[in-house]
Amino acid sequence: MARRGAGTPFLLQLSLLLLLHLGGTLGCALVAVSSPIVPLGSAVTASCTIQRELCRGLEQGKVRISWMLDNKLVVGSQRPGPGGTEVSNLTLPRFNHTQARLWCYVEWNGTKQRVGMAEIRAGYPPAKPLNLSCVLNLGDYGLTCQWEQGTNSHLPTRVMLKCAGSRAQAVTGCTPQGGHSHCTVPRRLLQLYRQMEIWVSATNALGTAESEHLFIDPMDVAKLDPPTLQSIQSIPFQTDCIALAWDVARGTEHMELQCELRYRASEDPAWALVTGIIGRAGTAQHCGFLFGTQYHFQMRCRRSSASALASWSEWSPGRNYTTHEKAPTGKLDAWWAAQPAGAGGRLEVQLRWKAPRQREANGRVLGYRVTLSPRRRGRDPPTVCNTTHTQCNFSVPARTRRVYLSAYNAAGESAPTEVVLLEGKGQPLAGLRAVPGSERSLWVHWEAPLAPVIAYVLEWQRVTAEPGHCSSCWQMERDGAATTALIQDGIEPFQRYNISLYPLYEGTVGVPVHTTAYSQQKAPSHAPKLHLRRISKSEAELCWEPLPVEMQNGFITSYTIFWANSIADVASATVNPSLSSFVIRGLKRSTLYKVHIMASTAAGSTNGTTLTLVTTVLDDTEIQFLFLTLGLIFVLLMVLLICFQKNERMKEQLWPSVPDPANSSLGKWVPAAVPQEPLQVLAAREPGPAAISTVTVLEGEPGKQPGKEPSALPVAPAALPRPYVRQEGPGEPVQYARVGGAGYRGQRLLPEPGPRFYENLRGRGDGGGAGDWGFPEEPPATFPLLQGLRIGGAEELHE
Repeated sequence: MARRGAGTPFLLQLSLLLLLHLGGTLGCALVAVSSPIVPLGSAVTASCTIQRELCRGLEQGKVRISWMLDNKLVVGSQRPGPGGTEVSNLTLPRFNHTQARLWCYVEWNGTKQRVGMAEIRAGYPPAKPLNLSCVLNLGDYGLTCQWEQGTNSHLPTRVMLKCAGSRAQAVTGCTPQGGHSHCTVPRRLLQLYRQMEIWVSATNALGTAESEHLFIDPMDVAKLDPPTLQSIQSIPFQTDCIALAWDVARGTEHMELQCELRYRASEDPAWALVTGIIGRAGTAQHCGFLFGTQYHFQMRCRRSSASALASWSEWSPGRNYTTHEKAPTGKLDAWWAAQPAGAGGRLEVQLRWKAPRQREANGRVLGYRVTLSPRRRGRDPPTVCNTTHTQCNFSVPARTRRVYLSAYNAAGESAPTEVVLLEGKGQPLAGLRAVPGSERSLWVHWEAPLAPVIAYVLEWQRVTAEPGHCSSCWQMERDGAATTALIQDGIEPFQRYNISLYPLYEGTVGVPVHTTAYSQQKAPSHAPKLHLRRISKSEAELCWEPLPVEMQNGFITSYTIFWANSIADVASATVNPSLSSFVIRGLKRSTLYKVHIMASTAAGSTNGTTLTLVTTVLDDTEIQFLFLTLGLIFVLLMVLLICFQKNERMKEQLWPSVPDPANSSLGKWVPAAVPQEPLQVLAAREPGPAAISTVTVLEGEPGKQPGKEPSALPVAPAALPRPYVRQEGPGEPVQYARVGGAGYRGQRLLPEPGPRFYENLRGRGDGGGAGDWGFPEEPPATFPLLQGLRIGGAEELHE
């Protein structure tokens, strides 16, 4: 049951869809629009009427109508209509679609169903056809017309070519196919040799447009086949003229034709046109051709009685012809440089000249000849140079002031051009400058001198790293009043040129003036590479090599140095382009900096690679002062040390001599033999007052115990020091000395044996024994430890 209940709504929806669809086709819904074709951008109104009795399933309940323009929802108004119908009205204020579908929907059980549709198209009225022209084809005598359609109307448009005779009604001559803008009117609809009216009509749902009407005789617009060029030859007595024979095409022998001839030289891109050739066939003559030049000829014709709208035939196949040559004419532009040849009284001359222009060459120049005198009848002058080039180096006598230059071809030799070898002593020019004319030309301007000038010679050379010379990079300006000249030969953009101008005076050559120029500039190809010359704690000196002229691409206007530390503290400075070094000041000590250089021209800038540098802690002067101070201290210490070694008094002050107890008076005072008198034991003596005022201790060598001799000398077996006591009597001062076993460092041995000591026979109460004090038979060799006791306020110690 559950499955059956779940499938029931789907079946009902499917049945409703079928019923609505069938009902819609049978009149369930009616969609009406104000017009199916409207002007683009105008308003459109539509209505959708639902008839309940024809839409099964919608008899009960409320009907909801909605609209969709293609896939976009649009909102309309709904109201009850007559006879139980539901009506929804829709207004579209601006219809901006060239074509769209408007759908009417009804909603049933939450689902929208299409019940009606209307298709709307929008566009413009047809545009007026333009530039109508017609041509009559003499092959089938069909009249082919073509035109320009104009702007697209976005609507289906019917285009027809209409024609009408002088006494006949207008008929449709032809209809273009496939959207083309041309068609052909058949011969049966034409009236030859009579005037006809022809026009184009374009019609769509929004209107009709017509082109301008043509009133022509179809024969006037007949397009003839091109004529044929039979032969071309020069007129013998006037070799700058030619005679051309031509023939008409087949089928036009009976027509009076109007023809045109065009020609051009092989190196000339422009055509020269000859008009007014009238006739059925025959010959045509024309003059003004250059000698020894190859020309290309073509010809076309049309009916001579045709109107200005008549069509010309196609140009005939071309034909080439070379005119006769003639000896070169005119003077050659020449320029020279001369210098003494050393011993022998000769003059070395470098002569350059310009090849004659085509109008003056009169054919192909075979060579050039330089002589020392003009040619006279019956004899040829001596020739110093005969070449096919436009320059020649030769040697002449030192007094030679004139040479003669001529050009020759197969027809003869030109009149010689006199070249005067002038000396350079004339007045110089002023104010020479050059500016770009285009990417490949330069305009040169100068100020005219006060003295009259015959001509000017302009030289230019491309500046390169490797020196070179262009022999043809010069030109002569024969107008002495000129102050400007245009250089066009051999000029390239982004290249520097040295330009020199020589004024030619009567009998002398002026001092040249010079300038440099670019026809076009851009940013340099590279920037210079920075090098570190020196660095300190607050300054860094940088240097760089100037850019090669080929990589500058223009005049360097400035160099800009940029530097920054690790905290992005960026600074910059602009440097004059004539400099190749720069000192950065105000740097922080012991800091890393990154530096780069930028080269600039008037057209742009280029950055170089980055140089990393670190400032020092101290300057060079500070480092030198530090080393000098340390050196002085070292020298002073050495001097003091030497002084200490040499000066005994200073040595005594710093290292005093310690007395040798063995050499003291005490050691020498004790007699060798002492009377045997009983010694009283110290303990048996009556105690008396004793005052100890001073105790002096002298230490021995570290690591040695007192009372021990060095291993090299025999030592006494006694471990205790041997005391010596002198007692005069009760109440007298007692002198006491104790001598250790080790000697004082550096102490000299006694040169004589020491005195014999008394032996203390008085003990500590028992008159002898273990506690007795005794003295050895002989004193030790050294006395490193001396203790002095002053009892009763006196002490005595003698050396």
